[in-house]
Amino acid sequence: MAVHPVSAARDSRTNAPHEQEIRFCRAADGTRLAYAIHGNGPPLVVVSCWLSHLQHDWQSPVWRHFLDQLGDLATVIRYDERGFGMSDWTVDDFSIEARLSDLEAILDATGHERFALLGMSGGSAVAMAYAIAHPERVNRLILYGTACGVPVRFTPDGLAEEETYRSMIRVGWAKDDPEFRRVFTTKFIPDATEEQMRWFDDLQRMSTSPANAVTSRIARQEVDIEADLPRITAPTIVLQAIGDRSMSFDNAVSVSSAIPGARLVPLQSRNHILLADEPAWKVFIDEVSSFLEPERRAYSEGMPEQPAEALSRREVDVLRLAADGRTNEEIAAALTLSARTVERHLSNVYAKLGLSGRAARAAAVAEYLRHQLA
Repeated sequence: MAVHPVSAARDSRTNAPHEQEIRFCRAADGTRLAYAIHGNGPPLVVVSCWLSHLQHDWQSPVWRHFLDQLGDLATVIRYDERGFGMSDWTVDDFSIEARLSDLEAILDATGHERFALLGMSGGSAVAMAYAIAHPERVNRLILYGTACGVPVRFTPDGLAEEETYRSMIRVGWAKDDPEFRRVFTTKFIPDATEEQMRWFDDLQRMSTSPANAVTSRIARQEVDIEADLPRITAPTIVLQAIGDRSMSFDNAVSVSSAIPGARLVPLQSRNHILLADEPAWKVFIDEVSSFLEPERRAYSEGMPEQPAEALSRREVDVLRLAADGRTNEEIAAALTLSARTVERHLSNVYAKLGLSGRAARAAAVAEYLRHQLA
């Protein structure tokens, strides 16, 4: 399981760089999935958007402020969907069932038992589906630029327009000249600078193939989970830019009215991806921060910044391999120990970190990744 630490985003409290850890796991059907972890705080799982590339996004003038400020609030787990970014491109199933199964595999790999979900854009349907299927694991649900969970029914004119978009993807997605991709860029971020638009032009070509872009787009348009939305029990906030031309404000109204107790926050923006210098971004991050405050407070009160007693070198070795996703048997083989000895070292780690219960291993791994304990 490969790990690629990359420094870019900075922690605003310390001005120290956040470090992104890129990891891989396998979906139920064998598809390789790439996910990344950065930041500090309770776990926040960002359910992937339509376009992403973990490493390219890390340097992005479009996404950088999201990564910076969300990482200041939480331990952020994000991933490239099947067919995109650093995950396998050789796939043909983009159904909501496959995408939900992928999210389940990634969350199992991280070891977190409870977490907040942030479903953005096309990823919102998967976030809602997960909250429906696993209510016991989702402590909060944040939706931004949300889909409505209803299959798209095109009028004749609407279908002709959609076929034009699909044709532009097939013809222009992979070309050096971004002329066709710029159509999508201006729809997503109409108020962006030229630098930001060029970056988003490049992201489209880097993120996936033309065939995957079309196939996944069609699959997203076929998602049908509307009838199950009232089963969501997690506290929910829905944030939506009023002038967004990519996801209609009506979507946010429909979803907010269907999920019991959900709160709708309108944002004064035309951008599907909020930009750092617009007032709507501050509203967004303030709302998310306030919404996550109970978990952030519990996390800060319950997790020591450093263990009261230093870990031994062998305990650090065991924890490092646990953070790499190894089982106790695999750790034992790598360190020439017995599995029972590995269990004993882990028990010592938990005691020194003040951890107990089923989530102790995941919490210890989170501490290791955050502080590189030694």
